[in-house]
Amino acid sequence: MCPPKNNYQHMKKLLLLFIISPLLTHAQNPVDSREHEIVIRSVNVVPMDREIILENYDVVIKHGKIRAMGPSQSIMFDNKATLIDGKGKYLIPGLAEMHAHVPPIDDIDPMKEVLMLYALNGITTIRGMLGHPKHLELRKLIADGEIMGPRLYTSGPSFNGNTVKTAEEGINKVKEQKAAGYDFLKLHPGLSRANFDAIVKTANEVNIPYAGHVSWDVGIWHAIESNYKSIDHLDAFVEGLVPNINDIKEADAGFMGIYIAKQADESGIPKIVNGLREHQVWIVPTQALAERWLSATMTTAECAAAPEMKYIDAATAKRWAEAKDGSMNDARYKKENFEAFLKLRRKLIYECRKGGVGMLLGSDAPQVYNVPGFSIHHELQYMVNAGLSPFEALQTGTVNVAKFFERNDAGTIKVGNVSDLVLINGNPLQDISNTFHIDGVMLGSRWLSKEFIATEFKKLVKQ
Repeated sequence: MCPPKNNYQHMKKLLLLFIISPLLTHAQNPVDSREHEIVIRSVNVVPMDREIILENYDVVIKHGKIRAMGPSQSIMFDNKATLIDGKGKYLIPGLAEMHAHVPPIDDIDPMKEVLMLYALNGITTIRGMLGHPKHLELRKLIADGEIMGPRLYTSGPSFNGNTVKTAEEGINKVKEQKAAGYDFLKLHPGLSRANFDAIVKTANEVNIPYAGHVSWDVGIWHAIESNYKSIDHLDAFVEGLVPNINDIKEADAGFMGIYIAKQADESGIPKIVNGLREHQVWIVPTQALAERWLSATMTTAECAAAPEMKYIDAATAKRWAEAKDGSMNDARYKKENFEAFLKLRRKLIYECRKGGVGMLLGSDAPQVYNVPGFSIHHELQYMVNAGLSPFEALQTGTVNVAKFFERNDAGTIKVGNVSDLVLINGNPLQDISNTFHIDGVMLGSRWLSKEFIATEFKKLVKQ
């Protein structure tokens, strides 16, 4: 052990330790804390249990847990420990993507690529929002350490107007997905009010949460009263603020209400906020989806030229371009409509935060110009642009996620917590964009060095 002594013998031990275990800046393969301790030294810790920086700390990791932490040179660690130089860098809890998509197919290999993009970007937890039976196997393989990737919570296959045409069909599907072991139900558009109510009633009886979209026939007010676990995309919020919504056809409202945002009565926002808070409904804004796909200020060419697009295959990139161009070229799409839409969404995000509504970080990736992993860092910036402080934005992807999943051992950096961590260059509480500058990722028990990350990114290039 290395005692905190400032004497000649201690210096000899430290020198020997460095000879035995050189700093991990040259490591090409993940080091596993189940084999020996990993120590991040002299790092600035952003614990996230409060808005503070713990300067010049050592963090000791063993068996995927934070075993000890304290001012540098004040704590003991194994003399065979792997040392990571954190001087001048910042350590934050691993981030979450709470509206993720993993390919809903029978082949696990394409899933591995998406998981790796998340992990290399410091995303250590994902909530899969379009489930598939193969995801249950994938979840176990990740938990067992056989596949490297973020911790996975997965929904079952979608409940929507095409998959649920009768109340009985909805009831049966709820019971089947509960028995199969999915973590929650994913609700998509197109559900009738009667079928939705049957799904909700059964889900409550068998104790499985439900989350996602709000169908047109359901509406935001009934959705809130039905105690969604989370409503994603701020879906139906705009429609709920439009006074004459019953006189408007769903198709004329547009995706997420983009064509009718100018008609919204913002005096109704407090009612939505109060309802969400009182019914403990969380929200996942996925603001990146609105800002990047539907943005009139970012052209298709600008989006396509983003550095992270090299990880997207040409066929998908083409579909994304067609989707964005299709939105921009729609006769109903007018600049003033978009500006009102974006302004309203930002205000809703800010008012929800101010009003105590639980908010979670999610971007809906992979989706139009939302590349897995990268899009979460964009989402953090959009949260700040909407009025959240950098600390509040980080909360949505760390401590809030732990609270959502009722985990006392995650979301913050403290002794006993899981070692899902991200080492970054720059203080994220001063500038949220510093989360882009990743120097290493602690993914559970494994340390992914900067060199490993760079090597894996090269393998994932598509274009």
